Amino acid sequence: MASKKAFITGITGQDGSYLTEFLLEKGYEVAGLIRRNVAGDLGNIKHLRDEIQLFYGDLQSPESVAQALYDFKPNEIYNLAAQSSPLASFKDKIGTMMITGVGAVQVFERAKDIVPEAKIYQASTSEMFGETKEVPQTEQTRMIAANPYAAAKLYAHQMASIARRDKKKPQFICCGILFNHESPRRGINFITRKVSVGVACIKNGKKDKIPLNEAGEPIVQNGKIKLGWLGFKRDWGYSKDYVEGMWLMLQADQADDYILSTNKTWTGEDLCREAFATVGIDNWQDYIETDDRFVPPVETGPLMGDYTKAKTKLGWEPKTSFPELIKMMVTSDLAKFS
Repeated sequence: MASKKAFITGITGQDGSYLTEFLLEKGYEVAGLIRRNVAGDLGNIKHLRDEIQLFYGDLQSPESVAQALYDFKPNEIYNLAAQSSPLASFKDKIGTMMITGVGAVQVFERAKDIVPEAKIYQASTSEMFGETKEVPQTEQTRMIAANPYAAAKLYAHQMASIARRDKKKPQFICCGILFNHESPRRGINFITRKVSVGVACIKNGKKDKIPLNEAGEPIVQNGKIKLGWLGFKRDWGYSKDYVEGMWLMLQADQADDYILSTNKTWTGEDLCREAFATVGIDNWQDYIETDDRFVPPVETGPLMGDYTKAKTKLGWEPKTSFPELIKMMVTSDLAKFS
């Protein structure tokens, strides 16, 4: 029997790399879409280069998506590519919408024309709930986007629903409403990784070649990590657990939307406390400095997901606790930034 073929946009990212490993273990042929300007630095998938196919292109070039789908003919498509920073999206509203929102629809449309039987996974996000009053959030909770990134994702989410309900030519599109999910492969512009890298550099006494934050400055300055308001509440899980849920959605008989989460919430203070505790530092407040540049204009949350539907219908549930996750990330960065 011929192996299944999966096509992944955003393959070099955190989720894309874990998903690639997962699918290869299941015997899939895997291909991904990458931009030409990152072709020399495959990052999270460089160890998989000889096991996968890569196509050059991006979501703002529908022709490149179409050519890749025509050449590869996938059975499953995982659209993970996006401008994925809520804070950065305020600085590039149009670019975020074109990549994260319109780009997703380009994937749906090209797939409908070229591989109409392919099952599609669309990466939605808990950010779509925005300034929610309902805790925990379910698939039926009202969505009120609080940043341009969330608005772009919500547009793609709703367009996926429309494509799925099309009476003339319905598409099999599942939207995974994933709450925050992290790992040692998370981008350094995200707060969890910024903290884990900062803690590692502080513990190791690193003085030079310290990674830069989103402001282009060293993450650790004068022995401190600059962060925004830490009172926010998030539901944090492990990316490697969540990619299994993505796959399970496309194995179902009917397309639907599912929340993947942990049903627990943590604050930014909890994040710092756990990270510094990993290296034996209790007075974590002495190493944190508040910087208003890292506070979003509109706050999202509190976010806590109810994954009951995914557990009941897909048999999915998270395996990694928040303390285990943060310890894993800090331990990895201790070795990386010694």
